[in-house]
Order: sequence, then structure tokens, then C-alpha cells
Amino acid sequence: MGISGDVLLVLLFVVYALFSRRLAHSSFTAPMLFTAAGLLAATDFFGSAAVDTFALELRSDTVQLLLEGTLVIVLFSDAARIDSRYVRTTAFLPTRLLLIGLPLTIAFGTAVALLVEPELGFWSAAIIAIILAPTDAALGESVVSNERVPVLVRQGLAVESGLNDGLVVPLLAIALAAADSEMTTAAGVAELFLKEIGLAILIGAGVGWLGARAVRASSAAGWMGREGRQVLVVFLAVLCALLAIPVDASAFIAAFIGGAVFGAGTRGQFPEICHFSEGVGHLMTMLAFFIFGSAILYPSLETIGWRAFLYAILSLSVIRFGAVLVSLIGTKLMFPTQAYVGWFGPRGLASLVFMGTVVVESDTEFAALIINVAAATVALSVLLHGVSAWPASNRYAQWYERSEEADPEPMVEGQEVKMVPHRSPGDVASMDR
Repeated sequence: MGISGDVLLVLLFVVYALFSRRLAHSSFTAPMLFTAAGLLAATDFFGSAAVDTFALELRSDTVQLLLEGTLVIVLFSDAARIDSRYVRTTAFLPTRLLLIGLPLTIAFGTAVALLVEPELGFWSAAIIAIILAPTDAALGESVVSNERVPVLVRQGLAVESGLNDGLVVPLLAIALAAADSEMTTAAGVAELFLKEIGLAILIGAGVGWLGARAVRASSAAGWMGREGRQVLVVFLAVLCALLAIPVDASAFIAAFIGGAVFGAGTRGQFPEICHFSEGVGHLMTMLAFFIFGSAILYPSLETIGWRAFLYAILSLSVIRFGAVLVSLIGTKLMFPTQAYVGWFGPRGLASLVFMGTVVVESDTEFAALIINVAAATVALSVLLHGVSAWPASNRYAQWYERSEEADPEPMVEGQEVKMVPHRSPGDVASMDR
């Protein structure tokens, strides 16, 4: 008699909660745990009941809804937490990574995809590159939570991870439309921006602005407490998506813009307002990795070829490294710092959601190949970035401490920057009272 899927999943979260802080400071990370459990659940390892429950297809509305809902909440919370003025004026590292490194990552990724998979057309290759461009700090939490690592570096990686998934959404929409021959003229591009992107910006800005005003007014009147403010954030994120979908606007862009506007109006007065939504987003992200193991990676194992794994290796190394090194030219950051930033560009939640978007919304003949390449890359990232995060962050910290002691000249890495509040997965349950 096998373990039922419901019991298996609940036990998994119980184990995770008990060891969450320990996992955040080890070479066996939470995404590794949930991905491995998803893989095992899709086999007969736990018995046939687990197979029946978790043998899901990526086309499943439930699977895609969970993935998209998770990203919507994460995008809204990340955008609300990060002060864009700080990113623009004082944090040169995330600015360079986002404005130079991200476009270069997509450009390099497209070129390499065309070399590794010659049968791909330009737009299909671009889709692969865009899917795998966003980074996800959750795959190597100690990289951005190890306090021995300079704040400048930790902050740069955290801000990059929080913003890049929202920035690539319009590019994915354009690439998908072009690959499906739905957008062949300049007028088609303009229509896409006005409809999917323009409307999303208006919806997100409206929800964020009205939500912020309502929170301030209700709190000032004594009608709303801390718990109510924190819970409201989740529903505002969902509201952005629900208003965007019926008019064919991007739910992700709406959530991202909504969070940015909402955060600008509430962050100063209520700095704790996103704590609950961040916790919900984190737990849903772990569920997404379980789904990745059972519904995406397991079905792809039989069809992933050596070319897909070759691209995965190049994506995590040459493509990311090359883009980061070029983007950091002239910054005076030491090479170990550049290598640290270049290596820790893990692929995670956004890539999972974008894979589902390709399957559900695209008619391109290369959809299966795109999914295989993306699945191989995310799986390799979960493993390699997870295993290396804790030891690599400590080794880098040791190098920095030795260099700082040996050289009387102040290092660029040591410059003081404002630290954006960042919650560790190990602290998800410890909500402030």
C-alpha cells in the first residue's frame, strides 16, 4: 500500500518547516528537496497512490494556475519591497546586471541556442533564452543571506532576482507572438504593447495606487491592523491578475507594476506590510518546485537529449558569465566578485511559469524542444547552485575578509549601501508581532 499523495505533500512541508533554517545554511537546499520529492512522487517509489495523484501534465489548468499564481504574488511582493529610486541612483551593481547583463544574457542565449539546436528558428531560440534569463535567489538562499558576504554583492543579486522576471515578460510575449506568426509588422508590435503591456501597466498602477490609498486611510481611521494590511497584499496581487486576464493584458506585468506603485505608497509608513505575502509566496514557490519535479522534469527525462544538457551547461556558465563580465566592465570590482556574481544566476520560479506559458499559449512546432531545454537547465541549476551556494558563499567571504585586511585601500565591494529588507526562508514562519 503506497503513501497517499496528500499525506506525502503535507509531510514534506512538515519536514521542511522543522529544518527550514538548517536547509538555508546547507548544501541541500529547499528547492532540491521539493524537486527530488516531486520526481519520486511521479514514480512508484512511494506506491501507486502517489503516482495517481501527481502524474500531472503541464497543460493541466490546475498546474498552470498554481505556477502563475505563485509568480503573481512573488512579483507583487518583490516590487513592493524594493525601492526603485535606490536601485536607480545608488546601487550600480543591480542596475548594471538588469540594464546591461539581462539583455546580453538573452542575446548570448539566443545565439548559443541557434548553435546547439540548429533546427530552431530565431524566435524559438529567443524564447529559450528569455525563459532562462531571470534568476531566482531561492535556489541558493545563503548566497544573499550570508552576512559575511559584502552587502553590495548580496543586495545586487537579491535586487536582480526580484526585478528581472518582471522585466522579461514583455519580451516573452513578443517572442511567442512572433514564433506563432501572430506579429509580423511594426503595427503588430505596437498593438501587442498597447494591449498586453499597456493595459497591464494601467491596471497594475490603478490597483496599486487605490490599494495604497485605501490602506493608509483605513489604518489612519483605526479600521485596519497589521494583520489586515499584510493579508491584503496577497489579494491585491491576485486582483491585478484577475483584472488583466479578461482583457488579454499580462497578469505578470500588472502584478509587478501594481506592487511597485503599492510599495511606493505604503513602504515608508508600514515597512512590515509584505511579510505575510512573502511567506505565502515562498511556500507556494516550494510547491512549484515539487510540481516541477513531478509534472515537468519527470515527463521530460525520456526525451531530454545531450544537446539540451549541453545548452543547460552553457546557459549556467558561458552565457551568464559572459553577460555579467561585460556588464561589470569599469566597476573596479575584483575578479572573484565578478565570478561570484556570474556563477550565482540560478534559474527557478519564473522559468517554470514561462515553460507553462509556452505550452499553454504557443503553437510553435518547437514547444516540446523548448520545454526540454528549459527543464534540463532548471534541474541542473537546482542541483549545482544548491550544492555550491553555502560553501561558495563562505569561501568568497573568506577571500573578501583576507583582501580587506591585506589592502589598506577601501575595496569597491565594501562600499556602504542601503540594505533592502530581505526575509530568509528559514524565517518564513517568524512573523513580527
